[in-house]
Amino acid sequence: MALHEGDPGSLGGYRIVDRLGAGGMGVVYRARAGSGREVAVKVVHAQYAEDPVFRARFRQEIAAVRKVSGAFTAPVVDADPEAGRPWMATQYVPGRPLSARVRDDGRLAGAELRRLVLGLVEALRDIHRAGVVHRDLKPANVLMAEDGPRVIDFGISRAAENQALTETGHMMGTPPFMSPEQLADARSVGPASDVFSLAALVVFAATGRGPFDADSPYLTAYRVMSEEPDLTAVAEPLRAVLSRCLVKRAAARPGLDALAAEFAAVLPERAAAEPPTVPHRRADPEPTRPATADPEATRPPTADPADSAPYRDPAVADPDAVPSAAAADAPARRRRALRVPLALGVAGVLVAALTAYLIGPFQGGARPGAGPSPRPTAARWGALPDGWRPWRTTVYAVADHGVKRSAAPADGPGRGGQPSCALSGGAVYCGGNGTLPIRVDAVTGRTVWRAGTQPPGIGLDHYDSAVVGVHEGVVLVRESVLNPAGNDTAATVAAFAADDGRRLWSRPTGDGNASAVVAGGLVLVPDGLTVTARSPRDGSARWSMQVPAGHHCDFHGAGGGLYADCTGYHTASGAQRRLIAVDPADGSARRLPAAPPVTADYAGTLDGRLVYAARRSVDPMAQDNPFTRVVVIDPRTGARETHAMAEEHRGRAAMAHGVLCLAASDGRATAVSPLTGRQLWRTATTLEQPAAPVADGRSSVFLASASGRVAALDARTGHRLWESYPRAGTVVSGDYNSPELLVNGGALVVTTPDGTLFTLDPARPGRKPASA
Repeated sequence: MALHEGDPGSLGGYRIVDRLGAGGMGVVYRARAGSGREVAVKVVHAQYAEDPVFRARFRQEIAAVRKVSGAFTAPVVDADPEAGRPWMATQYVPGRPLSARVRDDGRLAGAELRRLVLGLVEALRDIHRAGVVHRDLKPANVLMAEDGPRVIDFGISRAAENQALTETGHMMGTPPFMSPEQLADARSVGPASDVFSLAALVVFAATGRGPFDADSPYLTAYRVMSEEPDLTAVAEPLRAVLSRCLVKRAAARPGLDALAAEFAAVLPERAAAEPPTVPHRRADPEPTRPATADPEATRPPTADPADSAPYRDPAVADPDAVPSAAAADAPARRRRALRVPLALGVAGVLVAALTAYLIGPFQGGARPGAGPSPRPTAARWGALPDGWRPWRTTVYAVADHGVKRSAAPADGPGRGGQPSCALSGGAVYCGGNGTLPIRVDAVTGRTVWRAGTQPPGIGLDHYDSAVVGVHEGVVLVRESVLNPAGNDTAATVAAFAADDGRRLWSRPTGDGNASAVVAGGLVLVPDGLTVTARSPRDGSARWSMQVPAGHHCDFHGAGGGLYADCTGYHTASGAQRRLIAVDPADGSARRLPAAPPVTADYAGTLDGRLVYAARRSVDPMAQDNPFTRVVVIDPRTGARETHAMAEEHRGRAAMAHGVLCLAASDGRATAVSPLTGRQLWRTATTLEQPAAPVADGRSSVFLASASGRVAALDARTGHRLWESYPRAGTVVSGDYNSPELLVNGGALVVTTPDGTLFTLDPARPGRKPASA
């Protein structure tokens, strides 16, 4: 990747050659010493350089790594923790991370798994002998070099004799691979914690999943603390060894010397079904796009086709086995062989240098150095709005008129913003927790106005707003105010003029039985069991309808019709669901004969039909249960179709370009046919907990994460086109903290849970945003 304006020319006598990537903690450069030796230089971000606690941790990181030496660790070769921007240079390691190896080529077996496991045991013995506990052993911190694995990134290691910096309340580690004692009391962590993490990592390498995987890090942490590991996919006798390493009580886990002998005894040199060659992947047919002359732009490389895992027939016994015809394709093997060394080397440098859990990936999403892979054409993306430029702002920004600035939450930006936004007419309208409604120009990022709406004497810490929709120059917002005593909440639906933020009208709402929504040119305002359709312009009532008692109803539009999807609360006979057709003209309602299952999530529409992704569980609160089938209902005829999925899928579901797309918390995206349940494609991304997929107006699907990272996929093939860097100021994760992605013609607008808003050009996602 090209260097950015302001990047250093050299550091500590090392000449900076190019930029490898950036993460939450710093930027990584490829550099050369005077002798020609290449190193990876990590430079921490300026905001952390001003933090004395961070500097102390950085000094500890360097001191810890310098104590360790061994065949399976990557040493620090130079560092300056006292520099204005502290930096550290690590040895170049020619190998891609284990996470990428499993993502791209599937699980490990035979000699490759044996070499990995025994190498990791030896690396941990070297680390522990130096009096250091790694504390973050995970697939991204293991590089697969040709001569064996390398354990890297001691960014959150700690010297065994110095526990002071772990007593500050910071959680250090990565939940799927953390030990119970790390989660319970960081001060009690010792070498046995790394044994637990090692076993979790081996399970991942052998099966493609961790033993405690879940859709949220909080549920993962709960499983680590309270549940037994899932080892059903691990064969005996390896399963028995891993089980003893994954016990909750640290003292009961085996030591590394004993493990070395046990692993050597149970891991074969070669698996029975181990394929003789690497999998063959087809080339991306899209032509190369000429380089841009824009001085602000970086050239985001596109994904190597190997980064996408196309659908395989589930009838094939071994999903990692290679058909003989592909194995015999010698030209394809030669092409791949030429690409692999570069990919292995540069990807290894990036992961070796980054210390943050939520690291920023390469913009292209491909394995770095994979060569000149094809680039998407300009025809893929729509035209940018006139006058568009990349920008970045926040929901707290100064407005041109109205209330100038919205005070950030009491505990700081990113702790309560959670924007709720809608795009209309070249403007973004947002509300949020403790945030006054605003209008932001989607072309320039300028905050045009901010409405002053909370009642007198009510602070923003007692006020929430959520944009319900925009219709014909009117912005509809649901406002809720908690009284000063903190024991009662009053809610209203209010309308504001889109041009200047003037308050037009408001009506009280009690939305326990339905949600306010803009549909069919009306705003539906619930109040108990009554839903009233009102004019967005003046709030006058057009009609009212009753929703079923004991149900909560969501309204969906499909094929010009309006439908109430009502789910009943738990009763002695279990939960029930109803689908009700509502006439937008007069509110007359009729119950349809077909309804989705209680466990189904609404995903969107297909040719006037409603599409749902249904879970196996009959418990609607069991949100971690996987989807197992697709339900399609035609509300015009009452017909209902159910199609079993070829395999189970977790994540957030949405219709995109006529297919059901699902985004899992590990970043994996899957497309399923809503008419057959057949898996069409599956692609791995490095996004963390992405929101539901969003389609553009042409041929792409986008995912966005809480850190402000975006991934673009080809809707037809699933090929990963690029991934962008994080742009959120603070990463706020969790089940109720989700980004939003809006399509503004040929541009994207993204909001993140910390209150950040920014825009991207999908044709050049690496362009630096300007402050609005």
